[in-house]
Amino acid sequence: MRTVVVTGAASGIGKATKELLEDRGQRVIGVDIQESDVVVDLTTPAGRLELVDKVGELSGGTIDGIAAIAGRINSGSPDIAVNYFGAVATLEGLRPLLAGSSAPRAVVTSSMASLLPHDDELVDLCLANDEHAALDRAQKLVDTGLGSQIYATSKVALSRWVRRSAVTDDWAGAGIPLNAIAPGIVRTPMMAHLLSTPEKRERLAAQVPMPLVGLMEASAPAALLTWLLSEENTHMCGQVVFIDGGSDASIRGDSTW
Repeated sequence: MRTVVVTGAASGIGKATKELLEDRGQRVIGVDIQESDVVVDLTTPAGRLELVDKVGELSGGTIDGIAAIAGRINSGSPDIAVNYFGAVATLEGLRPLLAGSSAPRAVVTSSMASLLPHDDELVDLCLANDEHAALDRAQKLVDTGLGSQIYATSKVALSRWVRRSAVTDDWAGAGIPLNAIAPGIVRTPMMAHLLSTPEKRERLAAQVPMPLVGLMEASAPAALLTWLLSEENTHMCGQVVFIDGGSDASIRGDSTW
């Protein structure tokens, strides 16, 4: 039986992924800010260290997969703290526990928002691992009316981190496929306030076109995440897989990167 750690497991995509993995006979160690096996706050360095310690205890020192799904949107600098620094700390902190697995896998949730306007300076600060400066920059964006770019920026930085890290000795060199998914609009509690009225849904649809079927349920990205975590995924490495109803193709056309 495989053991997988899922962050953001109490709701949305994380909950759907946890339930699907368990339906398939796998053991899941859920992590969230509430109602999970491990209750921690990933906005803080202390919470991230506690995550690693508690997962180590619960797993007995070996896991087979990591699904870093926890995230937040439109909350200012905490978007950066959780979506980038929390996700990277989860993956890097738990990576040593994958060493005992015969088929280790890791995946993180990015977003099609990585195609939207973002702040290059904040991306660079994230990739330089300067969390203090990154949070200051995020607050400046809020103060100057550009706070709406923070979420997209966190996902741009995360996607680039995956691309850069996946091919290194720590990941590919250790036989660990590391990838990301980039969902379009998913019906989750995190998105509820953006989908609460017909007018808001129209504005979002104009920004995020999804010609194939439209909005998706959390079960769709959960199925993709589950495959990426499976033993069947032997060679996908450093990919950001868009599961977005056609947003990527609609926005970028012929461009493949």
